[in-house]
Amino acid sequence: MWARRIGSFALAVALTYVLAVISASQHVAASLEGMGAEVGFGTRLGMIVHDLGGMATSFLPMLVVGFLVAFGVAALLLRWLPRRRYLLYTLAGAAAVMTIHLALNAAFDITPVAVARTGAGLAVQGLCGALGGYLFSRLTSR
Repeated sequence: MWARRIGSFALAVALTYVLAVISASQHVAASLEGMGAEVGFGTRLGMIVHDLGGMATSFLPMLVVGFLVAFGVAALLLRWLPRRRYLLYTLAGAAAVMTIHLALNAAFDITPVAVARTGAGLAVQGLCGALGGYLFSRLTSR
């Protein structure tokens, strides 16, 4: 049972990380195109691969810690809301990612992923976390 939970947790974090990095990379590519630069498919793909490796030592550990806390809270809430499993973990994933961005911005005036500086970008990052939370809830449901 624990192996299944750990594997599910790792997949949820990985999905969130990959989606969040892809959205961030594409935001940067779109900004470059807005400035007149030509950004082809190969360049976009290269940016994604570079960012996946480059953010693995900073943003990925933040997601792990954020998901541990948020999923722990969701597990506690399940005691009182047992029929809301999918909703609780989906919201927990979104809350974890958005809290990471907002807390770091408030405390240190930094944003780990530039796209989260805008409301829409923050919402997209939250959606990435929501998808990770939903995946976790599906993989760990009985």
